[in-house]
Amino acid sequence: MRKLLKILFSQIVIISLLLILQIALIVYSVLRLSQYFIYFDLFLKLISLIVVIFIMNRHSNPIYKLAWVVPIVSFPLLGGFFYLFIMGQRQTKNFFKRLSTIEKETTKDFVQDSNVFNEIAQNHPERKSTITYINKVSGLNAYRLDEAQYFSVGEEKWKALLCELEKAEKYIFLEYFIIKDGTMWKSILEILKRKAKEGIDVRVMYDGMGSMENFPISYPKTLESYGIKCRVFSPFTPFLSALQNNRDHRKIAVIDGKTAFTGGINLSDEYVNIDYKHGHWKDMSVMIKGEGAFSFAIMFLQLWSMVSGEKPNPALYRPEYSAPQGTGYVMGYADIPLDKYQTGEFVYLDIINKAKKYVYITTPYLILDHEMVVALTNAALSGIDVKIICPLAVDHWYARAVAYSYYKELIESGVKIYEYTPGFIHGKTFCSDGEICVVGSINLDYRSLYLHFECASLFIDSPVVQSVYSDFKETLKKCRLITKEECDSIPPHKKILYAILRLFAPLM
Repeated sequence: MRKLLKILFSQIVIISLLLILQIALIVYSVLRLSQYFIYFDLFLKLISLIVVIFIMNRHSNPIYKLAWVVPIVSFPLLGGFFYLFIMGQRQTKNFFKRLSTIEKETTKDFVQDSNVFNEIAQNHPERKSTITYINKVSGLNAYRLDEAQYFSVGEEKWKALLCELEKAEKYIFLEYFIIKDGTMWKSILEILKRKAKEGIDVRVMYDGMGSMENFPISYPKTLESYGIKCRVFSPFTPFLSALQNNRDHRKIAVIDGKTAFTGGINLSDEYVNIDYKHGHWKDMSVMIKGEGAFSFAIMFLQLWSMVSGEKPNPALYRPEYSAPQGTGYVMGYADIPLDKYQTGEFVYLDIINKAKKYVYITTPYLILDHEMVVALTNAALSGIDVKIICPLAVDHWYARAVAYSYYKELIESGVKIYEYTPGFIHGKTFCSDGEICVVGSINLDYRSLYLHFECASLFIDSPVVQSVYSDFKETLKKCRLITKEECDSIPPHKKILYAILRLFAPLM
């Protein structure tokens, strides 16, 4: 009984009920008015028509447009009004306007080293456009790699992170979608508290929805009492807003601007296999040392400024760097939910379209837009070895259902799809031709590619590429191949369900 009461009065249940109440009031008001006023009814239908025309002329993904147009056409009395209510809020527009200004301010003093760019252009000419695009969109730069280490499971990253946190002398920045109280977080928090007492600038930022059920609303004050600065990105509130859709899905740790971690691993026990919620949890991440680490400090300061209102000055946090000792290049990059650019998807498509031998992908969610389907199928039909590993166990049932709606089309073109049988694979990696790879937080779904704040690291001609490749090959041994026959044997009622869910996938 006590457990039930705790659930009923939890933050997520209360806020969800308040949101449902708002939606119900809007629906009731519109239907009530349209029942008595024919002119109001016609007015709403006209609004819906105008909204549909507006949506179809927006610079955004066609499937994302369709996901809005279908409910608007199906429910013309409500659809257009609801779209305007959600998407027309000044709060959302102002947020992204301020963020764009902050991005420019924080990167204007850091210019791409022409020697590094020319080396990449000469040795890997097909990557010249990749580096140029990321630099122009985000203002972040490519660097010669000093040192990097790839982690094939969360336990390895956890151990390395604790070690690097102990070395902090000036500052520690942590930005994670999920931070959850448990063994992993307690071990990290112990170091953070000690470092804060030593006078080190320790900052923690977590997403207001991703960590909503993990900590009370007052938790930032608890951290502040330890001397740790804390901010919650976009706290989940009972008010309808498009901004609630844009979550901070990044996983970033920066120590003194000299070491950075990124990848798919959140600070929660299931990510390091203390809690076996979905079987064995396989997740991947990377540690970067040298100049390449500073890009993640800039990303952190950008969102920290948005949440805190503080004016960022990255130059104050940039250390002196010694000459790089490693081989290859690294480029950290951010992806923000603006309609104009989708950096995460651009990089993925760029790797697929330029592949000569193979493209190997791991992703927990396979919810693809038209461009990604075309790129994957064209690559496979061209003789490129395209392999994708997805999880057998899932944390959201509908995600696997939608993924299955893509399987047959991809398999028929020659794409090989595997499912990780020991449990849940949460890593987001791309590797191709022994030359390039990506390790980051960006899933192959609409939320990651269009709605979330994300980050990743791009490696060219680095030992990390071989590490990602080797890990992929080892992981394949624990996977089962999905066949066309298996896709054909899916019962008709499930195929219908998958098709319906796929239609609304961009809004999930």
